[in-house]
Amino acid sequence: MKQATRIAKNTGFLYARMAITVFISLYSTRLVLAALGATDFGIFNVVAGAIAMLAFLNAAMTQATQRFMSYAEGKGDFNAQVGIFNVSILLHLIIGFAVVLVLEIAAYYLFNGILEIPENRMSAAKVIYQCMVASTLFKIISVPYDAVINAHENMFLVAILGVLEAILKLVIAVYITYTDFDSLISYGFLMALMSVVLLIIRRIYCHKKYKEVKINLRKHYNKKLFNEMGSFAGWSFLGSSSSILANYGQGIVLNMFFGPRVNASQGIANQINGQLSSFSTTMLSALNPAIAKNEGAGNRVSMLKMTAMGSKMSFFLLAIMCIPVLIEMPYILNLWLKDVPEYAIIFCRLLIIRTLIEQISIPISTSIRAVGKIRGFQITSAILNFFPLLAVYLFFKNGYPPYSIYYVFITYALINTIIILWYARIHTGLNIPIFLNNVILRCFITFTGAITLGITVSLMIDETFIRLLITTILSVIITLVLMNFVGFDNDERGLIKNLAKSFYSKIKFNKK
Repeated sequence: MKQATRIAKNTGFLYARMAITVFISLYSTRLVLAALGATDFGIFNVVAGAIAMLAFLNAAMTQATQRFMSYAEGKGDFNAQVGIFNVSILLHLIIGFAVVLVLEIAAYYLFNGILEIPENRMSAAKVIYQCMVASTLFKIISVPYDAVINAHENMFLVAILGVLEAILKLVIAVYITYTDFDSLISYGFLMALMSVVLLIIRRIYCHKKYKEVKINLRKHYNKKLFNEMGSFAGWSFLGSSSSILANYGQGIVLNMFFGPRVNASQGIANQINGQLSSFSTTMLSALNPAIAKNEGAGNRVSMLKMTAMGSKMSFFLLAIMCIPVLIEMPYILNLWLKDVPEYAIIFCRLLIIRTLIEQISIPISTSIRAVGKIRGFQITSAILNFFPLLAVYLFFKNGYPPYSIYYVFITYALINTIIILWYARIHTGLNIPIFLNNVILRCFITFTGAITLGITVSLMIDETFIRLLITTILSVIITLVLMNFVGFDNDERGLIKNLAKSFYSKIKFNKK
């Protein structure tokens, strides 16, 4: 119960951050799109869109190091934590400079025949790309610090930095609205600078706060540990980087066939999807360290229960927010943006559906990493990641519309979930029939019932702001009711009730 209370408290910190940042971020995007225009906004998303993908790379690589830190903490081995941190610093320096080398080589081909960018904006695009490369390096070499913060489950710091990031983005959006300097270059440079500043703050905090954060490679270097972590980090990097290249490649393929204006629609879809996904990734950020610690303490049964509960909660938390947005997407985008780019509505809807499918498998991937046997899993993932891009290229060659890219990636998400379940059965002992019945089937029935009833209600009312409110409120209520009676079994309902009571009692005690 103590662990459950800690997870609830950390989740509360992260949701408080999200409540503050979500509207700031959406308003910032509105200002940026208005200041840059659809073409420049599209150029930024295709050239520097990798900056956004770096958040995913950073999270994936952080999980790899965090697995070792949390595992050692679960065993109560402080000396191991110090060694893991130092080896992690060395590993990520090597990875960081290798990635920069690859990106600089790739730049030659991207700007000489692959990307479709107006000639008068080519120099601005190149400046943005170099800003992205510098930001990439700093993000990679700072991964060990993010891992320490997550291993200690310091979600209060994560929440504070999240709010600061949202405020800085708003300041940047306001600045480019009024600056006389090139708005696109200003935006790219300031976004990269912001990520570097935030990472420096994390590093200063960790050195002051955590005893294991002390760099002495000569004293704490361990060849066996270096090989073990190098193997784990290498395979993790293979899987995460191939996923990033595949996602970044979507923008490049769209740009090649349809130009930067369609990339603007993709950028809007990514913004909407990112903000909605934060509702579920927030919970997972609090849950992931607990999964690794349970495995480190030798408690496999508890780890698998957490994994199943995490899959279900991750899906439901996203579904609660996504169902009314899916139904009212045209009205929401027209309300939010001055000029809605073509394809933005269908892009948003299809990307959200893909993300809903992927949410179920994220905690399962975490459990596989917690066990540590990831070589075959990451090789399979890396190979599979590039097949959708090839399929999309062939589709576009044969005249298919831009939104067909999301149908391909939805199919990929379904196949990838099956593969993750298979590896989880092999490495963690996950019972697939029980998981299908208790998690996937319950999620499907809950979602289908809620969105069907939500659509039925919306069809009875004219499209107005009142309809948006009614649809949102009723959809949330319907989803919560179905979650309670269909989504969770008796044991899970009891656990959630006890968790809520414990968290409420803690808040009440703190007020006194």
